Amino acid sequence: MTLRRHVRIVDTPTTRRELPFAQLIEALRALFVEGCEVPSRHSHGIDVPGGESGTVLLMPAWRSGHHFGLKTVLVFPGNATRGLPGLHATYTLFDATTGVPLAQLDGSEITSRRTAAASALAASYLARGDAGRLLIVGAGRVGSLLAPAMHAVRPLRSISVWNRDPLRAEHLAASLITQGFDAHATDHLERSAGEADIISCATLSHSALIQGTWLRPGTHLDLIGSFTPAMREADARCFARSQVYVDTPEALVKSGDVLQAVAEGAFSVANLQGTLAQLCRGERPGRRGTEQITLFKSVGTALEDLAAAELVWDALARDSA
Repeated sequence: MTLRRHVRIVDTPTTRRELPFAQLIEALRALFVEGCEVPSRHSHGIDVPGGESGTVLLMPAWRSGHHFGLKTVLVFPGNATRGLPGLHATYTLFDATTGVPLAQLDGSEITSRRTAAASALAASYLARGDAGRLLIVGAGRVGSLLAPAMHAVRPLRSISVWNRDPLRAEHLAASLITQGFDAHATDHLERSAGEADIISCATLSHSALIQGTWLRPGTHLDLIGSFTPAMREADARCFARSQVYVDTPEALVKSGDVLQAVAEGAFSVANLQGTLAQLCRGERPGRRGTEQITLFKSVGTALEDLAAAELVWDALARDSA
């Protein structure tokens, strides 16, 4: 048997090209149904002298007899003042039978695309079938991908973009227009939230941005950013008014959105409606009416990274066959 001895370096454009949202969403759906080994992530703080601390996340996952993947993520919220992305990551794919390293992929590209795809996958179960108005809260890397991801599962007609820095919202709206979307920047978050069918938040906020009193019947609220207990994108009233789903049970102990809603008595873990895997497997029904308010809280899972990496690897293998 000949073993691969050279690790293939997969650059950013190639990683992006091989992760179109329609295929990526279905790859995530399939792996959530099948399942894989996903140990708890390791998280460590990194002090930044004179600045906001960073975080390192180590996220392994594997399918026996197939592939083992490890993502290393560095999150530095203070990078916004440096003109740099707040998140950087690498992803290494191994043969799960031999341990031979196969490829080094752009982990940041995998993270941002699978994150947007996971939100779209959840929306395919939780947003109304006719949902056409999307509000994007946060104009960073993930925020820039939410419109094309959501458009793969719902018939978007108009997109509003809000960001604490209005100029960044305007830049993202302009970019979406070049992609064929009817998009505009908004400086009135409450009004835009009240008009949206889907609200998708992708920020590093430590205080609630979306208020539950703003949500109209039928809204789907997608919360991406709060992946530590100190972070928060929605107030407790959002949870009190919604049917709540999470990507994995880890969200219940890691997300400040969930923990603070529980602490304020607005949500109980006993009222959780289900996980993304349960939705994909048909074990939970998802949206049950046009007037229902649904909420999806994600913190990310290494299962999604592995699904994305395998999608890239399989495409490259076909191309080289």
